[in-house]
Amino acid sequence: MHHAFSHQNPYPSCRSATYARHGMVAASQPQAAQVGRDILALGGNAVDAAIATAAALTVVEPTGNGIGGDAFALVWIQNDEGGGQLHGLNASGVAPSALTRDAVLDAGHEQMPLYGWTPVTVPGTPSAWAALSERFGRLAFEDLLAPAIRLAREGFPVSPAISEQWRRAEKRFRPVFTDAATKEWFSLFTPEGRAPRPGDMFKSERHAETLESLAQTRCESFYRGELAEKIDAFSRATGGYLRATDLAAHQIEWVDPISVNYRGVDVWEIPPNGQGIVALMGLNIMEGFDDLHSRDDLSVLHRQCEAIKLAYADGHAFVTHAEHMTTRIEDLLSKRYAQSRRQKITDTAMDPSPGAPHAGGTVYLATADGDGNMVSFIQSNYHNFGSGVVVPETGIALHNRGHGFSLEVDHVNVVAPNKKTFHTIIPGFLTRNGQALGPFGVMGGFMQPQGHMQVVMNLLDFGLNPQAALDAPRWQWTGARRIGVEHGYPVHLLREMALRGHEIDYAFDPTGFGRGQIILRDPVTGILCGGTEPRTDSAIAVL
Repeated sequence: MHHAFSHQNPYPSCRSATYARHGMVAASQPQAAQVGRDILALGGNAVDAAIATAAALTVVEPTGNGIGGDAFALVWIQNDEGGGQLHGLNASGVAPSALTRDAVLDAGHEQMPLYGWTPVTVPGTPSAWAALSERFGRLAFEDLLAPAIRLAREGFPVSPAISEQWRRAEKRFRPVFTDAATKEWFSLFTPEGRAPRPGDMFKSERHAETLESLAQTRCESFYRGELAEKIDAFSRATGGYLRATDLAAHQIEWVDPISVNYRGVDVWEIPPNGQGIVALMGLNIMEGFDDLHSRDDLSVLHRQCEAIKLAYADGHAFVTHAEHMTTRIEDLLSKRYAQSRRQKITDTAMDPSPGAPHAGGTVYLATADGDGNMVSFIQSNYHNFGSGVVVPETGIALHNRGHGFSLEVDHVNVVAPNKKTFHTIIPGFLTRNGQALGPFGVMGGFMQPQGHMQVVMNLLDFGLNPQAALDAPRWQWTGARRIGVEHGYPVHLLREMALRGHEIDYAFDPTGFGRGQIILRDPVTGILCGGTEPRTDSAIAVL
């Protein structure tokens, strides 16, 4: 019965925004959100809740994230005067020291492959959990991973959207995961010979044991211990580039978040190598228009699409590992540069090209506690399950973030040893006059900055509450003059967009339009107001 009906959901659901006072966790899986809420109830803060939720998500949503992925966070720590400080964490890893451009070309690749060892960079997710706990956490680290360990060991019923993504992934992987490095994927993720259906129980003792090792060593075993040795041995045995020395050299970076002011609200992102700067450039361009009255207005939708194209053209041309960038972030985010880009927008759709500024498959979660601390957290294996490389006996699926590197010798983002690639995963945060409004994010590859821009405008230009801001139909620029548009936009508007030269793809499948969470806090009362994603199995758990 549960299999037959779990995808039958023909009616648009109207959810209310969720309110609470003492704590809130918004995540893409009900079981993970509940884990975070339980940690708050134990006396943990928003940071403890975020770590516990993130660890649980590696178990219950393996289609989008895992222990072998990367992570970023924006952490607001409230002070007694009502203000506070926003901290940025970049826990993305670098390319292995053996991964040179020549090595990739010599192996016969004309571009960075999606699967196998070549796109595997050093995973940063475990280091993010440990660093956040050490700097800001209240509870013992082992307590934070205990719920995830229990979910892995005892099993959990697989949710509908995840089951569907799992099924699609298996179908895609069957013909291509045939070598020693990737065939282990099937024994871990299809133990009964197929992807789990909605409501099927799934458990992984290996995943549980690995989480226990991480809990007991504060994640040291992943970088300088038994797990590092297993990863190294499997890489050597199956033709990988990753070595124990690469893992041991990994370090997280505390970074200063970057921002633009949009309609009186400061919008914050992690600086490059992340693509959050693209969302900020898009908002900077849109801020110069003062006649944005309706979401469903032709001039609004047209200009949004044109602005994101201009911002993305710059992002792809200039963004990489910060120390390899040749363009200053301040130049890309200057209001003057935004004005010069804005002037490129006409009444017809353009094929975007980068400017000259110097004159130069993810989970997202949000947490808040009763003291005003808030976390915007994102972790990802990049494309769905990642590279397909699963380290035997560990339950660790390694990401394929290195797919983002270029093989063009003169490109700013060309692959190089110990370099970080252009990164798609971006947590967002809003403040006003030095006070936190709260965390927001929309995950989903190159949809992310586009989702960030749309959600911020939904909140600030169109006055939507956090739930409605996520429920609203989205659009997505997919290259050249192509725009994917979700159902819910009026047909006459799309016809007018087509007349302006946009190539409109009316999308029936919502899975490509990102999945978001929002928590906003009233700075006066401390009341929390949250919204959660209707396009997946999301939930908000409150205290």
